[in-house]
Amino acid sequence: MRSYAIGDIHGHLDLLKSAQALVEADRAAVGDPDAPLVHVGDLVDRGPDSAGVIEHLMAGQRAGRPWVVLKGNHDRMFVQFLDDPMQQDPGLRSQYSWLHPRIGGAGTLAAYGVHAPAERPVKAVHADALTAVPTAHRAYLDALPAHFTHGEALFVHAGIWPGLPLEAQTETDLIWIRHDFLDYAGRHPWLVVHGHTAIPAARHYGNRLNIDSGAAYGGPVSAVVIEGEAAWLLTPEGRQPLPPTPERR
Repeated sequence: MRSYAIGDIHGHLDLLKSAQALVEADRAAVGDPDAPLVHVGDLVDRGPDSAGVIEHLMAGQRAGRPWVVLKGNHDRMFVQFLDDPMQQDPGLRSQYSWLHPRIGGAGTLAAYGVHAPAERPVKAVHADALTAVPTAHRAYLDALPAHFTHGEALFVHAGIWPGLPLEAQTETDLIWIRHDFLDYAGRHPWLVVHGHTAIPAARHYGNRLNIDSGAAYGGPVSAVVIEGEAAWLLTPEGRQPLPPTPERR
């Protein structure tokens, strides 16, 4: 069964549209208009147009495109800030908040016209955010699923706890996990397609496929096609094979 996937976006609407165009070109080449295109989360933060990314994905789904959009940890932190600016996500280190420069929340709010410098009171920023962020965007992010399965692939934002049934995995596991998942060399019941941990380019590790190519740090938004447990990176020149390699990370 064929599926497509796009890695972490982080507010880069132009890169997202370019990645989606690569998917559409491959669809046309293979004659498969219905295979799902899964976006593995982190729609927001760090990039220039998080609002545009959300609106674009919402519009595509409303139009009936076969798009699946998953929740990333940054997406959840955005919603949590709107719910309660003092709330701390259990996956985030205690020394950080969503508005910390390393996390990127201020950039997301800027896309909605909200000024959020470090010296501005959080309550004032929050009040402006409640006015500026459309209720539909907030509800959309809050309702995003944390996983999707298709054929032999499981799509999540960050990964899974090895050996734990999918129904026992928490949302926090699926959107935040790193080392226990990344360091595991054994087989999973699926090829796990994920983002969350930025690497220079998409890579197939045999039991998982990491497609976060670092758009948050100046890299591209990667698009891949998966058929069974085989995967290819989509490029303007066509498919580039992603052969499994055993090294971790």
